[in-house]
Amino acid sequence: MFFTKPGFKEKVFFASVCVLVGAAITASAIFISKSVRQIQRPKWGYECIQGRCKKVESLNRDDVVSLGVCRLFCGEDIGTLWPKPTGTVRVGNTLAHIDIDGILFKLPDYKSQQTYWEQTQQRFFDQIKAKVVKNHVLRHGGKKVMVDIAVDREDLTFDFNTDESYKVDVKEEDGNVGVKITAPTYYGARHGVETLAQLIVYDNIRTELQIPSSVNIEDAPVFKHRGISLDTSRNYFSVDAIKKTIDALAMVKLNTFHWHITDSHSFPVIIKSHPDLADYGAYTPEQIYTADDVRDVVRYARIRGVRVIPEFDAPAHVGEGWQKKGMTVCFNAQPWSRYCVEPPCGQFDPSKDALYGVLEDIYREFNEMFEEPFVFHMGGDEVSVSCWNSSTELQQWMLQRGWQLEESDFMRLWGYFQDNALQRWDKVARAKVPIILWTSRLTDVPYVDDYLDKDRYIIQIWTKGDDPKIEDLLNRGFNLIFSNYDALYFDCGFQGWVSDGHNWCSPYIGWQKVYDNSLSSLAGSKVKQVLGAEAALWSEQADDSALDSRFWPRASALAERLWTDPTDTWRDAESRMLIHRERLVENGVAADSLQPQWCLQNEGDCPNVL
Repeated sequence: MFFTKPGFKEKVFFASVCVLVGAAITASAIFISKSVRQIQRPKWGYECIQGRCKKVESLNRDDVVSLGVCRLFCGEDIGTLWPKPTGTVRVGNTLAHIDIDGILFKLPDYKSQQTYWEQTQQRFFDQIKAKVVKNHVLRHGGKKVMVDIAVDREDLTFDFNTDESYKVDVKEEDGNVGVKITAPTYYGARHGVETLAQLIVYDNIRTELQIPSSVNIEDAPVFKHRGISLDTSRNYFSVDAIKKTIDALAMVKLNTFHWHITDSHSFPVIIKSHPDLADYGAYTPEQIYTADDVRDVVRYARIRGVRVIPEFDAPAHVGEGWQKKGMTVCFNAQPWSRYCVEPPCGQFDPSKDALYGVLEDIYREFNEMFEEPFVFHMGGDEVSVSCWNSSTELQQWMLQRGWQLEESDFMRLWGYFQDNALQRWDKVARAKVPIILWTSRLTDVPYVDDYLDKDRYIIQIWTKGDDPKIEDLLNRGFNLIFSNYDALYFDCGFQGWVSDGHNWCSPYIGWQKVYDNSLSSLAGSKVKQVLGAEAALWSEQADDSALDSRFWPRASALAERLWTDPTDTWRDAESRMLIHRERLVENGVAADSLQPQWCLQNEGDCPNVL
């Protein structure tokens, strides 16, 4: 990344900034809020000293600036940007005071994108308004801002081949500020608007919005697949909570919401051709997702540059909702620890021919409500041989075919199920889209060679980042998605819920470990086969009330890892992370606090450098 720094001493620079923005404001200036309460000028401000923003007394000084303004210019990076851009970054050394009511957009003239841009524009203004401290009144005046957005093509296809690059150019001329955002696709241009919002800061000393008057940014993601996975079966999450999560994904340019919508605990989605699944499987009649709910989430997400990937996990992780079908084995079997990893147990019986007709109906409705997803997740994790082997009827079916009851025979049974399920998906999808499977016994050698095609299947790694099977899969030519639990399982580190002490994957994973989880290091020379990664939240111990704090700001650390693939460590990103966390909060995301606020205001004074 190339970064142009101010070409003169920092103290002089910041004094010039203040003159530029019309800071002829005395220390006795008082601002009156809408509630008629007097807002006093802060007694301190910030000054860039040796590449760090230092807190200094502001009384009777016009050369100090707010923390946000200081972070724009001080140091090697633009301190308000997250994730850090991957290409050229040039920023001038002056600021412009802008008029929030004078920001005008010139949008691409594509009919199919009209609704997308209307909502993106509204989202931008909501973010800018959120920057202003409550009860503060913006100072009158400021320059007009014309945002001109140019997109090369109208196509709204959003898959692994979509170009998400963009350019942002800011230039002050003729007394106003011109912004040019260019991109090959809507999705890249949307990212550019997100970056523009992060370039605008609120100066709480002068109560005005400001933007650097000269900026050039070229940016593009390193990895194609950047997201989170949310389990909505173990506990139900409202549509509003899911949308709020998607808004936060958009803020950090994560582009994937992997929806693990069903499991053995509940079946919360309504399948019109089989209403009994939700009737018996949902926790309550109100805790369900209709087809319209799902379509609403899919469209809401796409406008925000987020793809929704549906998962229907099978042949294990099925139970509630299937009581009347007669297609499962070991459902809610006790003691559960003999048959599955957590209660309630349940797996499909692959010998039931009628099962595949029901799967075809589910797949058809999934394909419709998720609006023909470009990729489908078929789960495939934690299949228990002991569960299948507990069914005398299934044993007889296998023996009649000349199979035995060894592990290899049950893997053959699994392969039989996978082939039949895939045929039903292909039938309703009418296209051979990529299929994602979790790592499992079926993805181990030798079974992966017998039952899975590298040109069809993408493998999602949930085991540890140093698992030898990662190298095996890469050597066989499989594309991978990482969710290695030692860095990307966000349910780890809480109390045990089926045992004493802490849960199985403790300890808690901090944002630092997420940030340093380098896919380039995990995959080595075969990193081009890595599509990206997801942070996973299995919801045994989380619902709407805990959703924000489980994901944020840790998912932001993942976002920079996947967008930028930095060579630096988390320590180099710490001051920007603290600024970014505050931005999440001001936009209504209840992100966990990472440090005392004193550390935010005293950059570089908290790290324990050994």
